[in-house]
Amino acid sequence: MLCLTIRIKKNDEIQGKRLEKVLLEFLKMSKVSGATVWLGIDGFGKSGKSTVHLEGLTINQPMMIDIVEERSKIEPLLPQIKKMVDDHGLITIHEVHLI
Repeated sequence: MLCLTIRIKKNDEIQGKRLEKVLLEFLKMSKVSGATVWLGIDGFGKSGKSTVHLEGLTINQPMMIDIVEERSKIEPLLPQIKKMVDDHGLITIHEVHLI
């Protein structure tokens, strides 16, 4: 099994739509077993600082999408995921063992 992690920001968009929504829709249509979206509270990267305001307004909140799936399902999706994420974020992949 592989764990694919996509790191982006909440405000990232692709063709006028929120990137995480586009990615989740793509993963669902590709019959991936599941995905989890994680929101961070602070961070920074090559595209700048991610910040959350305590007043309830979130600006550039860091976000991660985790997928654990069979290699045979993940690998064919990588080129399209890379194209969607582009310079917005970072994609990592590593082997995992399910218990």
